[in-house]
Formats: sequence, structure tokens, C-alpha cells
Amino acid sequence: MKMEDIARLAGVSKAAVSLALNGKGGIGPETRDRILQIAKENGYRPKSRTAAREPQNASITFLVFANSGIVLEQYYQQPFFRELIHYIEERCRASGYSLLFSSVDMSAFEDGIRAIAEDQRAGGVILLGTNLNKALLAKVADRLNGPLVVLDTCFETLPIPFIQINNVMGAYQAGQHLCGLGHRDIGYIASDIRIRNFDDRRAGFMQALEENERELSPEHVFSVAPTILASQDALKKRLSAYRESKRPMPTAFFCECDYIAISAIKSLVELGYRVPEDVSVVGFDNISEALIVSPELTTVHVEKERMARLAVDMIVEAIESDSLAGSKVLVDTQLIARGSSRSPGSGSARDGGERRSLDAPAFPRGRWRARRKPAKGSRFGPVREAVE
Repeated sequence: MKMEDIARLAGVSKAAVSLALNGKGGIGPETRDRILQIAKENGYRPKSRTAAREPQNASITFLVFANSGIVLEQYYQQPFFRELIHYIEERCRASGYSLLFSSVDMSAFEDGIRAIAEDQRAGGVILLGTNLNKALLAKVADRLNGPLVVLDTCFETLPIPFIQINNVMGAYQAGQHLCGLGHRDIGYIASDIRIRNFDDRRAGFMQALEENERELSPEHVFSVAPTILASQDALKKRLSAYRESKRPMPTAFFCECDYIAISAIKSLVELGYRVPEDVSVVGFDNISEALIVSPELTTVHVEKERMARLAVDMIVEAIESDSLAGSKVLVDTQLIARGSSRSPGSGSARDGGERRSLDAPAFPRGRWRARRKPAKGSRFGPVREAVE
């Protein structure tokens, strides 16, 4: 009788069996009693553990390689990562584990890996892989001794467990939303620092435009810093130059993340545009600040809590069973429609004292209406898992 057999008989995960047998939290009393009863009836005998190993297994390390690009040195203050860490801490606590934090400067990558590998305090590592490429992730996996799960990126050919946002799906949903509202001249505001997440988002957005017989004009593509929540002079200068050239402004912009979307809204407003009357804006990530900006931001919701739960449960299972399945989990997204997007109308913006139409009507005005209702459906989206 193995833990896998108990899990199958009880109709639960192997991680739940591990929590029950080790007297840890994270599962309900009825589930715990059912698991223990099945184990007893089938004569299950857990492996003995050495006393020296228990303290090591009581902790999980959250590892970050910081740089000056996407993952800053104060990453824990960045809204997306702050929310993700909060959920990871909650899940660790519920599972009976403490969470250790380790941050390594990218300029000291090799020394940082060596120090983490020599640190025996934690039984497993959850690595934030947002800003790491395939080669760097392979190095980390090769040097670390214990179980490793990588969050927020995925490389299909690496034999490493990944938990990743379905970035293609999320940006596709954003594109479908804008096309469904009737927008034809759609712009794109990208990050000037490129990571795989952003490349996948662009691919999904382009797929939506293609299916709706729209094209993204190269002159409608702008780029900005991805970690600034204020208006950006560089973007304002480019938008001003575009307006002065007498070319019609896109009626909507998709932004590769909420930071960029909030920055874009502030930049557009400072230039005299109204959001969403003149220009609609859609972001990605659904950070808490999306509800603070005015108007509230239409964005793609990322299941940060679900990603955290999956990562912690995977590490706990590996610690408790001395094995880690090579699986890659793709967590689907959900579009949240709020006040920053609406159908294109006959709105106008002031330009040197003159009123300029932003777009010619494509349908009778009476058929236009803003989508204000929140998206329906359960809190958590579906999960797809490919097991190697």
C-alpha cells in the first residue's frame, strides 16, 4: 500500500494524504478521518524519518533573481508579486510550513545559486521565473539539490515542474473583447523589456485580431517601461507626435500588463483624451490597483491564488513523498470588463482648440452600448495539466 493507493481510494490528491498522515493543516476533518481510516484498514506504514531531517522539511524557500527590468530588487512591493507572495504564505501556513525568502542579484547569479544550494534550511524551492530565460532556469535546476517548482513562466522542453499563466488565452480574450465592442483601429502598448510572457500575450492578441479580420498597424504599436504606475513622458511625447501628424488615434489600446495600462490612462488623460469615451484601454493581470484607477480598469484576471496553491501543494507533496512529478500546469484566465472600455462612439478630444472625431461610426449609434457587467463564472478558471 502506497500513498498513491490511499489517494485513489479516498478520492483525494497525494498531497492531501500526506497532510493527513503527518498531522498538518490544509484539509477538512472529514477528509482527514477518511484518509486515516483507509490507511488503517489497509495496514499502511509510513516511511520512518530521521530526526535531523524534520527541521529541514518544515520550511519552503521562495527564490527570486532580481534585476533592473521586470523583477525589481523591491519585488515584494510590486503589486502582482505582492499578491502572489501573500497567497503563497497563506498556503504554506495552512500546510504547516514556514516560508523563507531569498533574493539574489542577477549580477551575482553564480554565487547566488551556490549559496542557495548550500543552504539546508528548506525542503523545497518555489522559484519566481518571470525574468529568467531557458538557459538560466536550466542552470538553477541543475545546481539545486531539493524539489523545485517554477512560477510564472514555462519552457516545455525543460524537465522542470512549471506553473504558468495561460498568457495566450488572456490576451486573446482581451482582443475578442475589443473586437466585440466594435473597435477596428486598435493600438498596442508593449513593454520595452521583453520576456516570454509578453511574447505569448502578443501572439494571443494577434490571433484574436486575425479571427476578427483586423490588422495591427505598425504605427499603432508603442512601447513603455513596464513597472511604472505613473504617466510616462516618453509615451506622452510619442502620442503627441502621433496626434500632431494628423493621423487618427486608435479607438482602443491593449496593454501587455496593468502597470502599462494604468500608465497609459494617466498619459492619455494628461494629453486631453477621455477614457473610455475617446479611447478604451485594456490591461492584463488584474492587480489591486486596477480598482483604484479612474475609470476602473478592464483587464485580464490572473488566478494568482490558484497558482500559489498549486505551487505549494506540489512542493509539499515532493517533500513528503521524496519524489516530484515532472508536470507543467497552465492556469486559464478570465476577462473582467470594467469602466475603461466601451464601444467606439463619436467622442472627441481637444487638439489645439479644434474638436476632432476619433473614429467614424461603423454601426447605427443606437446599437452601441458599453459592457459594464462583470464577467460571469466561478472564481477559479479551469486548469490544464500536461504530465511528462
